[in-house]
Amino acid sequence: MKILVTGGTGFSGKALVKRLLDDKHQVVAMDYKEGLKTDEIKSWGGDVVIGSVTDRAVVERVVKGVDVVHHLAAAFRELDVPNSYYEEVNIQGTLNVLQAAKREGVKRFIYCSTCGVHGNVEHPPAAESAPIKPADYYQRTKYEAEPLVLAEHGKGIKALVLRPAAIYGPGDPERFGMIFRRVNKGVFPMFGDGKALYHPLYIDNFVDALCNVLRDGVGDGQVYLIADEEYVEIEQLVKKVAQALQTEVRIPHYPFLPLSVAGHLMEWVCKPLHITPPIFPRRVDWYKQNRAFDISKAKQDLNYHPVVDLDEGLRRTADWYRSEGYL
Repeated sequence: MKILVTGGTGFSGKALVKRLLDDKHQVVAMDYKEGLKTDEIKSWGGDVVIGSVTDRAVVERVVKGVDVVHHLAAAFRELDVPNSYYEEVNIQGTLNVLQAAKREGVKRFIYCSTCGVHGNVEHPPAAESAPIKPADYYQRTKYEAEPLVLAEHGKGIKALVLRPAAIYGPGDPERFGMIFRRVNKGVFPMFGDGKALYHPLYIDNFVDALCNVLRDGVGDGQVYLIADEEYVEIEQLVKKVAQALQTEVRIPHYPFLPLSVAGHLMEWVCKPLHITPPIFPRRVDWYKQNRAFDISKAKQDLNYHPVVDLDEGLRRTADWYRSEGYL
């Protein structure tokens, strides 16, 4: 098959592109900028197109001849942009790709949303039917695109939505990078009691799920939470990272409220100056909000079974951070 992966030079997108090429598909990776070692995609036999999903002309060009679209492109951690940028990319950009795909006769459209649409999970673990409570503009705009995608299912195209948990693993220096770097220094400040639940998703497990839904009739018209088997308290996660690094870590506890106030203040001060703040509300929320999910629907419908457990995933990630010089 010919498959378009938007966001294809990013962490998750590049990992998916590699797997699809290994499986002998023809792949086009589209992204608004080059990512980490983007030339590798070309060496693997993939095509790379640099362009934004907000550019309809580029979108029309890349969907030509495509059988399946994996839509992973999103505005995620761009803190020096107006909130409208998230709407332009996450909502209108999704519509641009979806509408172009329909016109071109694409068979399947797989939309990557986020588990963050559920906000703080009050009764963990949350299933797909749990309340929708996005806490910021990223989560809100990702959710608002979901019904737009599902509304087109069965109207000349098959569509479905995946809501991944916290993706991590080799290939990305950022998402778990802060945790690994702090643990590697021997001290990890914990704001609050450290008992908030966190649900990781190892990159290979996520790619398994993305590949499982390539087949016609698998998950059509549905929404699925994708995560690893295990969720943990964040203090336990920090300790597991220390084990993966084969080091000791102290975890002193501090009150949460001052950090929360500082996060909002930093964002308020830095945003007009187009400066990325050292701390901000979404990062602060990591210490307090529950993220724990029930993946039984994906197991049943998608034959999704996470193979790499948390300890092994953290060990592989630690090895990659070291080999790439991030620690």
